[in-house]
Amino acid sequence: VEFLYCDLASMKSIRQFVQQFRAKNCPLHVLVNNAGVMLVPERKTEDGFEEHFGLNYLGHFLLTNLLLDTLKQSGTHSHNARIVTVSSATHYVGKLHLNDLQSRCSYSPHGAYSQSKLALVLFTYRLQHLLTANGSHVTANVVDPGVVNTELYKHVFWVVKVAIWMTAWLFLKTPEEGASTSIYAAVSPEMEGVGGCYLYNEERTKSADIAYDEELQKRLWTESCKLVGISDESSRVP
Repeated sequence: VEFLYCDLASMKSIRQFVQQFRAKNCPLHVLVNNAGVMLVPERKTEDGFEEHFGLNYLGHFLLTNLLLDTLKQSGTHSHNARIVTVSSATHYVGKLHLNDLQSRCSYSPHGAYSQSKLALVLFTYRLQHLLTANGSHVTANVVDPGVVNTELYKHVFWVVKVAIWMTAWLFLKTPEEGASTSIYAAVSPEMEGVGGCYLYNEERTKSADIAYDEELQKRLWTESCKLVGISDESSRVP
């Protein structure tokens, strides 16, 4: 196992990481987008993005796009490269505010978090559409790990922390259990060549209705390209 440093809250760090990875001339068969923060107080990344949206979503958006060429070169007809993005059930209540993606008008930790997770689902569906249209041997799926007992909950109210501590053994998944659906999406033979799915407990599940809005997917993709400073090549694809 070899580690390369990458701070998903920093566009500069992401670009440096991709340069380091490309320099190794390694194939890339699986990319799992799993970094995230939850319910953090209102604050910005070094690039000026609201932290939930900047780290949870834009960081993965840029990373995936910068690695797409390598993924496409690594995938074959019989062994597709795979992109697995971790969202959350909170996306079902999320609202995408295209005119205020940085939550400047009204900040809510819950609203910002759920928006970032909805954005990841919209991104995955649009990405799969583009990959299919280009005939690429790469698939993109999004997973819901469930409620997992990790440090992700360190910003919740203390009363909730106590409740989690008391009931974790009964209601919360262990990190190993929480990772199972991501692993399933990454390596299962059943998912070979299958993309554009929302997975929960290793099963294909329907995501929020709004996530299937293709026009919203396109608009988010275009705006995301502007925010991270990459060209929107998808504009040439229906």
